[in-house]
Amino acid sequence: MSGAIEALSIFDQHHNLILSHTYRSRPPSASTILPLYLAHTSPRPPLLYLPSTTPPTVLFSLSSPPLLILSPVTTLSTDPLLILEFLHHVLAVLEEFLGAPLLPAKIESNYEVVAQVLDQMCDGGLVNCTEGGVLRDVVDVPGWMGRLLGGVGLPGSTLSSSSTPSLSSLQPSIPHPSSSSSSNLAPAIPWRRPNIRHTSNELYVDILESLSVTLAPSGRPLAAFAHGSIAFTSKISGVPELLLVLSAPGGGNGKNGIANLVEWPVFHPCVRLARWRDQPGELSFVPPDGKFALMGYEVDLLPFTSGKSGSAASNVRLPVSVEIRTGLGPSGADFEVRLLLSNTFHTAKSSTSSSSSSIPFSTSTSINPLTSSSSSTNTQPTIEDLLLTIPIPPSVRTISDLRATRGEAVYAPSEHLLEWRIPSKPSVQAGGGATLRCTVVGPVDQTESPVDNEEGEEADEEIPRPQDSHDTPSGYSYDPSRDADRLPSGSYQSLSSPLPSPPTKPLTKTTKSLPTKSSSTPSTPMPTSLTLSFTTKNYLASGLKVEKLTVDHRRSRGLGEGVRPYKGVRYVTVSKGGVECRC
Repeated sequence: MSGAIEALSIFDQHHNLILSHTYRSRPPSASTILPLYLAHTSPRPPLLYLPSTTPPTVLFSLSSPPLLILSPVTTLSTDPLLILEFLHHVLAVLEEFLGAPLLPAKIESNYEVVAQVLDQMCDGGLVNCTEGGVLRDVVDVPGWMGRLLGGVGLPGSTLSSSSTPSLSSLQPSIPHPSSSSSSNLAPAIPWRRPNIRHTSNELYVDILESLSVTLAPSGRPLAAFAHGSIAFTSKISGVPELLLVLSAPGGGNGKNGIANLVEWPVFHPCVRLARWRDQPGELSFVPPDGKFALMGYEVDLLPFTSGKSGSAASNVRLPVSVEIRTGLGPSGADFEVRLLLSNTFHTAKSSTSSSSSSIPFSTSTSINPLTSSSSSTNTQPTIEDLLLTIPIPPSVRTISDLRATRGEAVYAPSEHLLEWRIPSKPSVQAGGGATLRCTVVGPVDQTESPVDNEEGEEADEEIPRPQDSHDTPSGYSYDPSRDADRLPSGSYQSLSSPLPSPPTKPLTKTTKSLPTKSSSTPSTPMPTSLTLSFTTKNYLASGLKVEKLTVDHRRSRGLGEGVRPYKGVRYVTVSKGGVECRC
């Protein structure tokens, strides 16, 4: 990626400037770019072109309430991914130094720390170091924050120019710790500080998948994707060499399994790409200290539509099935939503969780399953934060008589949304269900149609009638030849006399095609879709799972031969309005 960072400005939730930092060139000021950014309607894209500035500017933005970060770039050849990725790293590093959540007050009260962090992350517009673990060694943290970091073994007040990674050290390949017998002679790893010590050595793998599914009224999936992220937490001493092996549903791995399942993978710089290319599903890396994003991916849950071979992931298995029926009741003004926890989901989850509990984690070449620790952990799939959101047509006056067998349903007239929230306690069991029935009151224009008719009649009576002369009002010209085929030549009609009706399109008031009082009442507007939000633990929609996690003691350094780190894995599937059911 080519390009440079020219400037960076941070605003609070009221669009007040908190901090502005210029790296190079003379980009537009923060007071200039903010009105141009707010002039665009929401939702605003992360990249905007501003031709009105001098010179023309490309404005990059990152919104993370309550903060807004803007970065103007006047060099149009800059790679957009470089700027956007840098903005995300700025947020992550500031959270690591100042603590989460990142609030405007924290930035204002720790401006010295923030200024040092921004200077170390970018030098003269060129991205230098974005790893929080390395920045702790070069950023001076004064006061109580330095004492806090020092109390937990994190150096926060040691300035060392030699520990700052240079651009030449950021190589695609990862140096092997075993290439040196002394810790002082070991090659520098940009994302990991030297001489790390932990009293308890632990490794945790969290796989999170976010669903994006669209279902037809018949329940058939029209589109289904799972966007996954693997978060890795490393609390281990020394410089460990780790190997994480992933497997596809049915135990498939390698080129015939993971390669056909995972699409668009992205990796942390610590991952050796050559190993993944040769053996898809195997991640070999030296981890940073603490929690970091190891890998991101996407899975198409409908592989048949993309020309792939059939697999166990070809069926979209959702933990909850929803059915919506409209036009119920004596007047057809009721609709009903039925929610059912799928038995198929429970069976698949039970088998998946049982296999997850016996994942062969090992600390050496031998395989040692974690049977003792997994037996005390509940691997039963559970659903939490179950929420159904139903958009209501704007023409509906209100929703009355909300009857839910479980949970609470609330209608927000200002937002035209009906939310049905089902609590997780008591937990929803497999095969259990719930029902919501509502009555639609409306539409609004149906009750106001008689008033409109009366106003229309009064308006017709107030229209002035023209004189018999051929004079026309000022500023109005009339061409008799335009209506020569409808009116006799040289004659005009008064507005009080009826117009002659063409044979194909009647224009008289008594023959309008609009419904009248004597016609049938129009159908009541009904919802056309709903969205489903939930959080499911011990379940992945793609079927991906961790096969094993090993520590190579031969290539690791500083860990000790007798140390056996504790290892854990967690699977979570979430849907934040990502499952849409149409009706």
